[in-house]
Amino acid sequence: MLTETRHSMCPLDCPDACSLEVKVEEGRVASVAGSNVNPLTDGFICSKVRRFPDHMYGPDRVLQPAVRDGDKGSGAFRPVGWDEALDRVAAAMAAASATFGGESILPFCYGGSNGYLTQDAADARLFRRLGASRLLRTVCAAPTGAAADGVYGKMPGVALTDYEHARLIVMWGCNPTVSGIHLGPPIARARRQGAKLVVVDPRRTRMAREADLHIALRPGTDLPLALAIINWLFETGHADADFLAAHALGADALRARAAGWTLARAAAEADVPVADVEAFARLYASSTPAVIRCGWGPERNRNAGSAVAAILALPAVAGKFGVRGGGYTMSNSPAWRDIDTSAAAATPEILSARAVNMNQLGAALTELDAPPVKLLFVYNANPVATIPNQRKVRAGLARADLFTVVFDAVWTDTARLADVVLPATTFLEHTELARGYGAYVLQEARPVVKPVGEARSNNAVFGELVRRLGLARAGDPESEDAVIDALLASASDGPRLRADIARDGRAFPAFGPTPVQMVHVFPRTPSGKIDLFPAALDQAAPAGLYGYRPDPATAAAPLALISPASGRTISSTFGQLVAGPVPLELSPDDARVRGIAEGDRVRVFNTLGEVHCRASINADLRGGVAMLPKGLWSRHTDNGATANALCPDTLTDLGGGACFNDARVEVERIG
Repeated sequence: MLTETRHSMCPLDCPDACSLEVKVEEGRVASVAGSNVNPLTDGFICSKVRRFPDHMYGPDRVLQPAVRDGDKGSGAFRPVGWDEALDRVAAAMAAASATFGGESILPFCYGGSNGYLTQDAADARLFRRLGASRLLRTVCAAPTGAAADGVYGKMPGVALTDYEHARLIVMWGCNPTVSGIHLGPPIARARRQGAKLVVVDPRRTRMAREADLHIALRPGTDLPLALAIINWLFETGHADADFLAAHALGADALRARAAGWTLARAAAEADVPVADVEAFARLYASSTPAVIRCGWGPERNRNAGSAVAAILALPAVAGKFGVRGGGYTMSNSPAWRDIDTSAAAATPEILSARAVNMNQLGAALTELDAPPVKLLFVYNANPVATIPNQRKVRAGLARADLFTVVFDAVWTDTARLADVVLPATTFLEHTELARGYGAYVLQEARPVVKPVGEARSNNAVFGELVRRLGLARAGDPESEDAVIDALLASASDGPRLRADIARDGRAFPAFGPTPVQMVHVFPRTPSGKIDLFPAALDQAAPAGLYGYRPDPATAAAPLALISPASGRTISSTFGQLVAGPVPLELSPDDARVRGIAEGDRVRVFNTLGEVHCRASINADLRGGVAMLPKGLWSRHTDNGATANALCPDTLTDLGGGACFNDARVEVERIG
């Protein structure tokens, strides 16, 4: 049997951007492992991607185009050829545009698992030239992005490998045990050298169990905790006045907003011991270098943007910049913003004035008028499994007059509600150029095997629809190589990037793979300084910047439902590989007062919907919190509903993000 080793990289929604070695046997992917092309990967990868052959060749793979052959949701489809499928899609787009206008067409996608060729390239060319409604991709990273942009202009953060130089590491709302696993070794090296570890998370994760201090706060109270530490730093003389005077604006305004939050008040609001909050503040003030890894957990509630702005303000107030291993890390994808994605689309203009927030897809499909959404094109996404207010999303997709196209590699819950399903390639079957948003690395990969079945790439399918609808223009970059050339040519150091990729298989930003904040990289705000109180953010936030909105719990729905990442899926990707039912987890006390035992069937409910599943008692979960992982499919619960059936489609204070952790529920035993 002929076995070859081929090189690739992982663009899936994870900060690490792993480089890969892929074993290919007889034209099929046999195994996937890590390489050292991206130094952070260090030769190992997560179990999710090691199982990628199961994703590629499993029974849920979409092998050829299909059209609905029965009632919506019946699961009845018949296979057709690509020409018939694309003719149907193009005709439906043309009809919707001619009758209702381009804004009656809504593209629905999200970019976490995509490179430069699979999003905002030929797809953007198609939808912009049609004048389709614009999708606000805000289900993740929108509030954090707004905060990081306002305060620092999205300054690049501490490199993940540099965590080994820190003497204090704060893991705030992130869990690299299951997501971004390559941060684990640098933290372990730092701890062997005496570094302290603080974990802020409602759960006692594996890293929290190993930490020197675990703050098990109530969901949605990150803002009071951060403001209380800021207030304590100012009041006790631990704020770095010289640094703030030289490098920051708005320190007095931040201090004024934080002033009411004493350690005791914040501890009471977060429902944690005040001694732990004080220990956290003292440890942060006295440790150098100190680094904060701000994850995406703090943004999943009503106070999201203000909470993240306050967390990111801490290293400025305490003067933690200017040393290797000191500062913060958020998303590092802005390190690549010199690459202009409009070059791939070849259409910088946005013709549509109508914008639809993806978190309110259900409302868009059931309530929008003038014009209504008549055609929905879903790609790089599975909204039934990932978008809040699941019942309303399903109701919208069930509309008889809505034409839905789903372009995916597997038969997702959303695909089963479509009118036309198109088979997509996976990242090992097409050319891609992708950047890391944790690791500072840009990588190009070529397909390691031919597409499975009749699958086609995003570039091929959207390019063909552009041509069929008569929207092509002279000079459009159509081939994959032409798109990559256009992207790299748009960057000021494009020739260097191209040369580095050709020589080494990867490229780093001009400042290198391990920048020191305020030494090699600086704020990108209009003033060039850290802005601790941006006027635009203060005006945008409903309660003003750093204004706290209290817990939405009620007597009828007292438990906070959280839906964190799991070790088995990347959002909902690989959900078809998760066998068997997935339980709701409760703390021992919350289970006991409700008469619930391990394995009982339970009903989790609020006014938005209900989920029927089994119960599991988790001693590592704090009281008042229930947990059901994100990304589950209908097959994982008894009634087909998942956690997002219980999540409101309300929006965060900044950025229009999703408030998943604002779900408040009750749980009762059934059966």
